[in-house]
Amino acid sequence: MSRQGHAAQVGKPVRSGASYRALISVTWHLHSLIRMPAFSDAGGAPAPGSLGDLFLFRLPCAIRAVVGMATRIADEGFGITHREWELIAALRQIGEATPSAFAEHLQWDRVRTSRGLGSLSQKGLVERRRDAEDGRGVHVRLSPQGQQLFDDLFPRIARLDAELVAGIDDAQAGIFLQCLSRIELRAAELNAKGAVPESASRSAGGTRHRWPRYRA
Repeated sequence: MSRQGHAAQVGKPVRSGASYRALISVTWHLHSLIRMPAFSDAGGAPAPGSLGDLFLFRLPCAIRAVVGMATRIADEGFGITHREWELIAALRQIGEATPSAFAEHLQWDRVRTSRGLGSLSQKGLVERRRDAEDGRGVHVRLSPQGQQLFDDLFPRIARLDAELVAGIDDAQAGIFLQCLSRIELRAAELNAKGAVPESASRSAGGTRHRWPRYRA
């Protein structure tokens, strides 16, 4: 399917296959709508020789540049933060959910999700509904104002997306998205295996507590 075909489907309430905050925000919807075919393992890439060769360095650089533009559109044109835009876009896709299910969908922690939803609620962009069967349960969804904001903002984000991928043909875009999908799955595997066991204890001072061991 062409990128135009994918764009025509954006906005349908489908379940995202990649709810990570991480990857480039303006391609988040497109990525979530594509089922990536598995491709055969290839030989290992050459060992990085400099910082510029590191995927872990290059991707955040690209993200910062792109998300910065999307943030300015959301902030200056619509008065919401980039994080709030992510929440609105995700709610537009999944429809209605409990805050805990929504946090799991986004792969955010519950505190961060709760704060974001609270901010949107204060702005009248989301509404809460008590569970009819469990009076303690709460469901959240976009309010009519939130739906309207999405309808107004998304075309501008989509235009930025089109500018971003200008000159990249469908085959190249497909390979790129396959790579993103594979990296995401691999990251999940590494996290599950505890590949990086270190964790700074914030209660014990975090990095400030650990830093002295590296001083001369």
